[in-house]
Amino acid sequence: MSSTQAPQAPRSLTAASVDRAMGRRLWIDRWFRHFMTAGGLGVIVAISAIFFYLASVVVPLFLPPTVDRATQYPAPGPDRQPVVALQADERLEELIRVQADGQVVYADFFKGEVHATRRIELPAGVEVSATALSDRASKTVAFGLADGRVVVAKTGFKTSFDAEARRVIEPEIEYPAGEAPIALDPQGRRLVQLAVQSGSDGTTLAGVSEDGRLLLSAISIERNPITGAETVDTRSAQVEPAPADIRMVLVEFKQREMYVLAGERELWRYSIADKGAPELLEKVMLAPEGQRVTALTMLSGGYSLIVGTDQGQLSQWFPVREEGTRFKLRHIRDFKPMPGAITVLEPEFNRKGFMAGDDKGHLGSYFATSKRLLFLRPLSDQPLVRLGYPPRGNAYMAEDAAGRLHVAHVENDYPEVSFYAIWQKVWYESYEEPSYVWQSSAANADFEPKFSLAPLTFGTLKAAFYAMIVAVPLALLGAIYTAYFMSPKVRGLVKPTIEVMEALPTVILGFLAGLWLAPFVENNLAGVLLTIFTFPLTFFVAAWLFHLLPEGIRLRVPPGWEAAMLIPVLIVQVWLCLAIGHPIEAAFFGGDMPNWLSNVAGIKFEQRNSLVVGIAMGFAVTPTIFSIAEDAVFSVPKHLTTGSLALGATPWQTLTRVVLLTASPGIFSAVMIGLGRAVGETMIVLMATGNTAVMDFSIFTGFRTLSANIGVEMPEAGVGETHYRLLFLSALVLFAFTFVVNTIAELVRQRLRQRYQTI
Repeated sequence: MSSTQAPQAPRSLTAASVDRAMGRRLWIDRWFRHFMTAGGLGVIVAISAIFFYLASVVVPLFLPPTVDRATQYPAPGPDRQPVVALQADERLEELIRVQADGQVVYADFFKGEVHATRRIELPAGVEVSATALSDRASKTVAFGLADGRVVVAKTGFKTSFDAEARRVIEPEIEYPAGEAPIALDPQGRRLVQLAVQSGSDGTTLAGVSEDGRLLLSAISIERNPITGAETVDTRSAQVEPAPADIRMVLVEFKQREMYVLAGERELWRYSIADKGAPELLEKVMLAPEGQRVTALTMLSGGYSLIVGTDQGQLSQWFPVREEGTRFKLRHIRDFKPMPGAITVLEPEFNRKGFMAGDDKGHLGSYFATSKRLLFLRPLSDQPLVRLGYPPRGNAYMAEDAAGRLHVAHVENDYPEVSFYAIWQKVWYESYEEPSYVWQSSAANADFEPKFSLAPLTFGTLKAAFYAMIVAVPLALLGAIYTAYFMSPKVRGLVKPTIEVMEALPTVILGFLAGLWLAPFVENNLAGVLLTIFTFPLTFFVAAWLFHLLPEGIRLRVPPGWEAAMLIPVLIVQVWLCLAIGHPIEAAFFGGDMPNWLSNVAGIKFEQRNSLVVGIAMGFAVTPTIFSIAEDAVFSVPKHLTTGSLALGATPWQTLTRVVLLTASPGIFSAVMIGLGRAVGETMIVLMATGNTAVMDFSIFTGFRTLSANIGVEMPEAGVGETHYRLLFLSALVLFAFTFVVNTIAELVRQRLRQRYQTI
């Protein structure tokens, strides 16, 4: 007989051990709840910290300039002669006041204490009858005399350091056209109007004699580098035709054009490229009927005119290409008017800013491109007669008719930024029409930065749009089929494979798209387009043909494996489309469809374009949408589908009326997450597009996105500069867009969940 061992009795649980176990469980639950709460709060704090940090960098762009250390004092200088020019050094230590009698006074900027005086060598006994300023950066002044001659001088100072390393400022006066007076009027008549420009190419003078003749003279001095001998070349002309009532003359910075203000508001524009034969180009009216032009100046660079009237109106004009090489002066924009009649205008040294003074003693600071009034300050009860900028534009100098000088320090770092300049079309100098432009750097000093975020935002949305066109149909239809129709065995292979694709680095996709896919699409454009357009048709034709097969053959295909039969069909379809693409190009597009689009159809084609990005980004976004949507469809309770089928509904009716409605919150979330991924994508866009910031929705052109722009330009942006802060503004726009879209998506998802949770 075999012996059996009696089973041991289970160890009895005491009440104390049960209490201890329950206590541990409750303690773990409480700890985990607190941990999850802290984690959630940490996420909120982190996101809020990111937002406030971005905002802290961006907010200074939109703050008004700060004006401090404002003071006033009697204009320094002997006899307080009328002022010709106000200048200052970069550190705001020295102020230079050039007087009409040739005296140059050097004084303390904020106190007005005279440090030194110098005199420009003017002929003795000859009255100064007119004065003029050149481009402010050259610091050149001209004195027109009663005998028709002109003295041109350059005032300033040179900086050195003494034995104790202390900074020493020494007054300096130079004569760029020579120390001898220049005979502008060969008849020796009094000059009543004068204009001057001086640069490395020489000096150009324009003036009006008391009998109304308009005179032009160009002086160039060549120095022999070996002997030091100077050769003076002078070319003069009397400008014909000329207006009768000339009130003001200007010569532009490059000494190629001259502007003559006549009468109340008429401007005559001349070409003076040939100084010996000036040519009248056009006549324009600078102000509406009933207004009188009272001030006129040219912005830095000598391209734009700023016009002020007796009603305080301010406007900007510059030449615009009409046809061929012909340019016409156009009215570009208006600025917020001043309280009184404009008496004086002053351009900034290196930016498109300017100051305006009126007859009520107000000083206004403007920036042309951003159409922005930076500040408006009442300085005096007397008209302002002369304004001045230091080289950095970090102060103002204003002298009134009573001989008092008003100075102040100004923090004005971001004048070029405004809502208008960032989001609206801006008419930039030398452009034929207003446009959206992002161009933060260039190779020459004449360049004006252009900071429109509109094309970058447009490019971001364009990239997301084309990526979603590719990704959403493939991902959602694939997810629905995988979760609802595919056999469990095949699903176990397909779903992990697609999810692994999500881990593929986007830099690899961008590399392949830029170096392989883009040239491939260009060389096979007709075939690629044919493949895309016939792709859905191939599915329907294949399904229809499969339905026509005998039932015995169709039943041999295991349920859920039908999709596998499409793989060879799609391979054949792609091969066939690419094979017939080249004959189609040869028959209808001259053998080169990209060239035909550009030169015949007028549709610009770029190798790295939206089509390439759409395919590459769609490939990157598809796994994300597929995975989330598939989980949502697969998670629909089985009793809902079986109940629907049991009540007589077909599988398609069950899918469309039960499964998709129940899974709609998850499907919607999948699409929104995919959209967020597409909006924030950087590397694919960076490598697969031409990175051109253009507003063109064509599928054959490139673009630049906000994220790609940040990645490209952040390393070269100076910390704290306008460019740097605008890149942070780009990041803030992306942040805000993502936040708004996710918030709306969550609201919609909750609404869908509440509506269909009872199905």
